[in-house]
Amino acid sequence: MRNFQKILNEMKIALLIPCYNEEKTIEKVIRDFRKELPDADIYVYDNNSTDNTYQIALDNGAIVRKERKQGKANVVRSMFRTINSDIYIMVDGDDTYPASEVKKLMEPALSEDADMVIGDRLTNGTYSKENKRGFHEFGNNLVRVLINRLFKAKMKDIMTGYRVFSKRFVKNYPVLCSGFELETEMTVYALNNKYNLVEIPIEFRDRPAGSISKLRTFTDGRKVIITIFNLYRHYRPFVFFGFIAIIMFLLALVFGIPVIREYILYQYVYKVPSAILASSLIIVSLFSFSIGLILDTISIIDRKNNELRIMNNSQK
Repeated sequence: MRNFQKILNEMKIALLIPCYNEEKTIEKVIRDFRKELPDADIYVYDNNSTDNTYQIALDNGAIVRKERKQGKANVVRSMFRTINSDIYIMVDGDDTYPASEVKKLMEPALSEDADMVIGDRLTNGTYSKENKRGFHEFGNNLVRVLINRLFKAKMKDIMTGYRVFSKRFVKNYPVLCSGFELETEMTVYALNNKYNLVEIPIEFRDRPAGSISKLRTFTDGRKVIITIFNLYRHYRPFVFFGFIAIIMFLLALVFGIPVIREYILYQYVYKVPSAILASSLIIVSLFSFSIGLILDTISIIDRKNNELRIMNNSQK
């Protein structure tokens, strides 16, 4: 790669910091990243904070805007729509991600080897060491296993909030969720649409004293799990509805075989409810299989159109 600093000087860089009640840490986050990237535009989007986050960010020279729709994904949607840059860095405002790692994350994006660079907190064990919320680590591992199994991937950290994006990814990714499901949704979108993903191990540190996590372990965890299955239904409809079709067909056999056996032996059906249930399950199975075929065709067309849109946007 050409001289790193020369590339930095030639490109426009946007640091994106979504914030909700981060008055304890936002000043340090801004100062740390400005030290590493003095020419970057630092954007702080305040998401209805009830503390002094907005004013502190403003006093420290950040470009500060308000996002009234509550939820991290709503904030990032506004950022991606309104901010134009060559390289985008997204980091939480809670000072858990060190600014000293940012250039390491930027390298694959600057050399155009990656559309999304993911700061992997889990591989080197720092998250396990620093994180004091056991269920958070369990949730991270559960989400990682589910996505890797369902989408045949080998991702190491799905939920990290420290990422670098190419302009191509930012301007083509549709943010559909509203909250902490964001990282899951963008990772699955990138996997499905064959974007180049690179994971780089980073150091992680827990929140400083007085700073409180906004992530609700069980409520937000449930939303993430539901999001994964909804995305799987959307991106892999034939497998999703095909599985339902197989289950319905097997249940139809369970209830239907005794009816068929009874008819062969006695030339009469005594278990009429079972016969009706088995017939209904067969119909549901056929419908589910047909729906899977139709939606799979639509999904393929959607991927083709998305690929063409990306190519057209790249040529502009």
